[in-house]
Amino acid sequence: MSIEVTKPAYQWFKDEFNLEGTEYMRIFVRYGGCGSFQQGFSLGIVKEEPKDAAIEVNMEGTIFFIEREDMWYFDGQGVKIKYSRTKEEIEFVQA
Repeated sequence: MSIEVTKPAYQWFKDEFNLEGTEYMRIFVRYGGCGSFQQGFSLGIVKEEPKDAAIEVNMEGTIFFIEREDMWYFDGQGVKIKYSRTKEEIEFVQA
């Protein structure tokens, strides 16, 4: 299990969330939406500090993490966060 954030995706986060210094971005599971891992669920992002992080990656001082309680969603697969230039938004894909 791993988290990968592409440079264009990181720039999107930096611009959208006004990231500076050490920041925390939680990747969480939510009911509904179109997800690429488990049918009927999708991923969201929120700026908050971890409580029980199972996995994390540091991207230029910003810590992207997934809480232990959300690990079931990934079923052992890694997640890659990339920026779609055509949709002008981030996407979560299996890594």
